[in-house]
Amino acid sequence: MSYKIVVDSCCDLPEKYKKDPRFEIVPLGLEVGDYHIMDDENFNQKEFLEKVASCAQCPKSACPSPDRYMKAYTTDAEDVYAVTLSSHLSGSYNSALLGKDIYHEEIGEKNIYVADSLSACCGETQIALKAMELAESGLSFDEVVPELEKYRNGMNTYFVLDNLDTLRKNGRLSGMKALVASTLNIKPICAGNHGDIVQRGQGVGIKKALLKMAELAVRETEHPEEKRLMISHCNCYERAMLVKDMILTKAAFKDVIVVDTAGVATMYANDGGIVVTC
Repeated sequence: MSYKIVVDSCCDLPEKYKKDPRFEIVPLGLEVGDYHIMDDENFNQKEFLEKVASCAQCPKSACPSPDRYMKAYTTDAEDVYAVTLSSHLSGSYNSALLGKDIYHEEIGEKNIYVADSLSACCGETQIALKAMELAESGLSFDEVVPELEKYRNGMNTYFVLDNLDTLRKNGRLSGMKALVASTLNIKPICAGNHGDIVQRGQGVGIKKALLKMAELAVRETEHPEEKRLMISHCNCYERAMLVKDMILTKAAFKDVIVVDTAGVATMYANDGGIVVTC
């Protein structure tokens, strides 16, 4: 069975998959004051971070239209698996669902499954790569879907950011009861909880927060030898490698992937942000 995997541009795909014909990235729009761009192959992280740092207005994102998703579903592939940002954080999931409805109304029947990642960036990547693995194993569409949902429900997402302002100002921290004062250099350790963001701890300084996050990831990951560890970083490769070492000294994963954030993830993670999924 032929298949195609559609992801929104918050998905941090490794470079080797960005030109892979089995994948298509549907871009979100990014806005910093009067500066408007699409989060596509032309995204320049350095330039974008400079725009954010110099602009008093909070950056924003705009989800793809249902029509754009419908076009991504228009393919010779028999099965289509779409993976989006958490529906609690973006309208991308609902747009992808509407695109599916439009396809069925205007073009006809096709196997299309839209997965709410209940995560972001490398969390989306984990699900997209799992969809590829399941499809390549020879499972049918009806067999892949429940396996993919089971995988998604067993996945954990954690992150530590230097700056939570963008998430806060865009209303993405409603699941957190309280935010510690950044002036005290106390860094919250955040996690995904059924698609919402919650605080799971805190550390004085970034290194202690990262260490606590690594310990949390190890403690809550069952059978790491069967799982993939993914780390997304925003312009801080050395920090990502530090987290990788912190985790691997205590748990052996079957695979490890480290990627730099794409546009949407860069906007929310800000310079120095680290996201871990496993």
